[in-house]
Amino acid sequence: MSASVAVYRDIYTEDRFRQTYGTEDQSRGRERLRDRLAQRCSCSQVDCLHLLKKRLPVCSWLPKYKIKKWLLGDIIAGLTVGIVHIPQGTFAVLSLMTGSVVEQLVPIPLGLNSSSPEGAELEAQRIGVASAVAFLSGIMMLCMCGLQLGFLSTYLSEPIVKAFTSAAAFHVTVSQLQSMLGLRLPRYAGVFSLFKTLASVMENVPHTNLAELVISLLCLAVLVPVKEVNSHFRERLSTPIPMEIITVIIATGITYAFSLDSKYDIQIVGHIPAGFPEPRLPALETVPEIAGDTVAITLVAYAVSVSLAMIYADKHGYSIDPNQELLAHGISNTVSSLFTCFPNSATLATTNILESAGGHTQLAGLFTSLVVLIVLLLIGPLFYFLPKAVLACINVTSLRQMFLLFQDLPDLWRISKIDFMVWLVTWLSVVVLNVDLGLAIGVVFSMMTVICRTQRASCSVLGRAANTEIYRSINNHNKCYEVPGVKILTYNGPIYYGNRSFFKADVAQLLGLTPERIRSREKALKAIEKREREAISSVEQGVTDSSFSSKNVLFRSEMAEGEVQAVLIDCSSVIFVDVAGARLFIQMCMECQKIGVRLYLANCNESVLKILTSSGLMNYMNPQHIFVTIHDAVVYIQQQREKPPENNTTVWV
Repeated sequence: MSASVAVYRDIYTEDRFRQTYGTEDQSRGRERLRDRLAQRCSCSQVDCLHLLKKRLPVCSWLPKYKIKKWLLGDIIAGLTVGIVHIPQGTFAVLSLMTGSVVEQLVPIPLGLNSSSPEGAELEAQRIGVASAVAFLSGIMMLCMCGLQLGFLSTYLSEPIVKAFTSAAAFHVTVSQLQSMLGLRLPRYAGVFSLFKTLASVMENVPHTNLAELVISLLCLAVLVPVKEVNSHFRERLSTPIPMEIITVIIATGITYAFSLDSKYDIQIVGHIPAGFPEPRLPALETVPEIAGDTVAITLVAYAVSVSLAMIYADKHGYSIDPNQELLAHGISNTVSSLFTCFPNSATLATTNILESAGGHTQLAGLFTSLVVLIVLLLIGPLFYFLPKAVLACINVTSLRQMFLLFQDLPDLWRISKIDFMVWLVTWLSVVVLNVDLGLAIGVVFSMMTVICRTQRASCSVLGRAANTEIYRSINNHNKCYEVPGVKILTYNGPIYYGNRSFFKADVAQLLGLTPERIRSREKALKAIEKREREAISSVEQGVTDSSFSSKNVLFRSEMAEGEVQAVLIDCSSVIFVDVAGARLFIQMCMECQKIGVRLYLANCNESVLKILTSSGLMNYMNPQHIFVTIHDAVVYIQQQREKPPENNTTVWV
């Protein structure tokens, strides 16, 4: 049994609806604004607790921590990431960008002995510059947090995030090739850096260290299958197999036992400075010179961190606060810069390692920090013989999830070809150019697609489904029919300076209002008005009361059958109108009056209606021609055509 609905009510214009159901007056609106401001400025115990949990997330998740379920995974993941962190920088691309700034300001002369006093002084200067970059980056992030600029992350759409992280994974992988092959090559940064590195690797392939190549192949042969096992049997395993830690321990032991570094010239981690670094100020005098590059480094660091956070938040079903990310990274960079650190961010490799190794909460980060601290203070020498090729293999295999993002492309092409193009343009830009410039191109291209879609939004004719108050596009529904004499148009987008000309052209095309037709209708209307005036002057004065109605009847009788007498614009999809769009409505209203066509509006939201009213549209248009729904307007128009207007008009659905 199908359900049905029947409605019998008055026809509502916007004015009549407000009079009947009321609207919030300005004084009440000001009172609500004052209440909201007072609530935001108030300070209570509940508000303080909420702010504490928001700014210190550990206060939220620690009381709910599941020790038996999560602790072992957090410990193993934290230890694994900590060991990987020992010899490397956090994010390879960010390290290269920072190194490029340092090299510009404090280049190393050829043939300089790093152990000499001059070499030690130069190294201290380079560390000071890198620390200054970290300090300035942290200050920038804290300023962005204070200005609540975390909303900028909303411009990182899902296609941009996935393409950016996948392309950055290529940069990281290529940067690890020289360690896997045992090559000693210069680091490249800037435009085309990936291809420069590849070309350098290919050119030096004949100089590959076979021992390190064998180590890399053995590590890949072990790590890849275990990664697959951990991935496929994640639900059955209480904690993933910690193959990274096992590999590091075994490789270090074998290298030490057989002296592989001296026999086969294998690159090892080597000396790790012991002791906690003393706090000291960065080289702040270099701030004016590094400011431009630091802006790019800051944006890339934030984009990488937020992108990874968004990917894993979506994967595991939680939400992130972009401003909190700015605060955390800002404090981290500012404080760490006082201890001779360079800029840091989240990283593709270690984030994947953390998740694949069984990490569940931020507690894993505590164990990572403890590992690095213990290494600095106590056991650093134990990792002296760890081969760099092993670490490179761990980084590369951990990027598996990033490369699997290509699997989304067929579905993305099927769902939205525009989003597919955003993904492709971002990926190619990051890979071909570099990370910061490629990200900027991806964001700009994505925004341009949005602008283009609003500029060329579709304008279509609506028809009424028989015996209903439902109106749909006649192009998509063959059982929806146009109302005789009424052209109902809908526009699926805002009307503003960027698309007003397109909207006007679409309306003219759908109404068939060519310049020749407009002129002919103007002439016909003038001729009818002239005959009407002559007829009125020849009758008694009492007949003039019905002149307005007779004019409409006379005009309709001489119009061709099917001629448009009224235009109704459905504004339900018009989310906003600017001054240029409002003036276009005034222009359309004046042009319609010239050819004897009345203009009606329906489904206007409050902001659109306010702008149209403030722009002076009501000076050219009857306020009673703006209706709450399309059906109200259609019934009103039909009643006006069939009989003189009555005080109590009703609509039956």
